[in-house]
Amino acid sequence: MSKKISKHYEMVKEYHPDYLKAVESLGEVAKKAGPIDGKTAQLIQLAASVACKSEGAVHSHTKRALEAGATKAEIRHSLLILTNTLGFPNVMAGLTWVNDILD
Repeated sequence: MSKKISKHYEMVKEYHPDYLKAVESLGEVAKKAGPIDGKTAQLIQLAASVACKSEGAVHSHTKRALEAGATKAEIRHSLLILTNTLGFPNVMAGLTWVNDILD
């Protein structure tokens, strides 16, 4: 799997390296603060990305979930579970973005 990083992310990293380093550090500290494993953490972040309708974050966390060992079925299921909370249209949008990566 390609580790392609978005142009926007690279631009922020170039112009605001300390800011991005702090954000990345906070993410790592938060993940280490409790018992949730890396794969589950990525699936949670993927679900949250769909909830806030962030296509770029959905792409990123789909890739990261795969890298953490999640299967395509687990990734898709993590979104289907959201149907009663987010509604069918939002879940379908999320699946479209996930499938940009999985297909």
